[in-house]
Amino acid sequence: MINIVLFGPPGSGKGTQAQNLIEKFNLKQISTGDLFRHNIKNETELGTLAKSYMDKGELVPDQVTIDMLVDELKKPTQAAGFIFDGFPRTAKQTEALETIVQDVLGDKIDLCLALVVEDETLVGRLLKRGETSGRSDDADEGIIRNRIKEYYAKTAEVAELYKQQGKYVEVNGVGEISEISEKLYAEIEKIK
Repeated sequence: MINIVLFGPPGSGKGTQAQNLIEKFNLKQISTGDLFRHNIKNETELGTLAKSYMDKGELVPDQVTIDMLVDELKKPTQAAGFIFDGFPRTAKQTEALETIVQDVLGDKIDLCLALVVEDETLVGRLLKRGETSGRSDDADEGIIRNRIKEYYAKTAEVAELYKQQGKYVEVNGVGEISEISEKLYAEIEKIK
């Protein structure tokens, strides 16, 4: 199996590249945002619990997110591995993910791929996306800049942990989509 953590600030092209990686390597994407929406929409026990925190404006505790991840990883799949998107965001979550992948899959995280894009480029991309996406958080430059700042603040310790393990690789996220994809493919080929 190939297990990848995919990093990238808002507007880095992470969603597009995740889809390309899924198709190329037969991977299954596990997005914490998607897991939350699915569990809340289907009123699962974990979804109801998560919503109770969200309704109060509180952060959902790590354990609730972890339990959702475990449930998802236990589902049968024909995938050759996983892309983790949106998790981990802290050192504690990074350690938890390693344990989950070991316990549930009998495997490990192989690589943390980080798409790197200059802030001004990110802002421009998100403002452009905001013109058609209907997302209010893509239409306000102040909010966009804050999202980018928050992303770096939250993920710095995760990047550092993966660097210490020799699993962290930065890839330039600027250029033609196909060129960026090829760079990502090459990094994955190195670990296969």
